[in-house]
Amino acid sequence: MATTADFRNGMCIEFNGQLCTIIQFQHVKPGKGPAFVRTKLKNIATGRVLENTFSSGVKVNEARVEHQPHQFLYKDDMGYHFMNMESFEQLSIEETLVESPDLMREGQEVDLLYHVDSETPIMVNLPQFIVYEVTYTEPGMRGDTSSTSSLKPATIDTGANIMVPLFIEQGEKIKVDTKERTYVERAKE
Repeated sequence: MATTADFRNGMCIEFNGQLCTIIQFQHVKPGKGPAFVRTKLKNIATGRVLENTFSSGVKVNEARVEHQPHQFLYKDDMGYHFMNMESFEQLSIEETLVESPDLMREGQEVDLLYHVDSETPIMVNLPQFIVYEVTYTEPGMRGDTSSTSSLKPATIDTGANIMVPLFIEQGEKIKVDTKERTYVERAKE
């Protein structure tokens, strides 16, 4: 059992009979009344994000999860295939459990989250930052910043589309934040 004082981002809890991860939390101590914790929870099974407020000090069931390094092998009609980096066992996972599948490359190392009690994979997480090559983007025109944002679409080597600044050219390597699906910076050679 854990309390609201133990909350941290990424923590996996049982909420309303479902496994959820804490995306965001905030301890609030109003001038009047008892303290509480405002949270954003992501339902692992459905992917829905829901907001909930817990009274301060409330006990919650912390789900026992384990992180295991895996390598993405390939995708076919059976799902996404991964190999355990320690035991070399292979397993197939459906697309709903993979976070941002269009950002994965074959051979990519990922973090597989297992529910210890049921021994089932519950989520595939990519590394926070990955370097990609821009395979296609329109050339940015000089002075083309009249719009509120000076971003343009670019296709990266996995086939996904990311918004990048106007100065990014085709063939450049960029660093992408996989959680937010946003451009971070040019990759350093």
